[in-house]
Amino acid sequence: MLDFRQIDGATWARFIVLVIALFNQVLTMFGLNPLPFSEKQIYEGLTAVFTVLATLIAWWKDNDIKKETIEKKQKAGLK
Repeated sequence: MLDFRQIDGATWARFIVLVIALFNQVLTMFGLNPLPFSEKQIYEGLTAVFTVLATLIAWWKDNDIKKETIEKKQKAGLK
């Protein structure tokens, strides 16, 4: 028997997104547009999200670009 309490939150989130995407696809196949956005707005929104994510990842990661910093990390055995 399946115990739904053992399924983690990430799995539930992926499942819910999949169900929404499938529902959206079925409505689109029947000529209905369930999303009140134009393709241009969706493109701009996804581009903005991608840019913010790339910025946060670049900011969060330890990107050493100065020669002194790289050498210090190598001497400390961190790189």
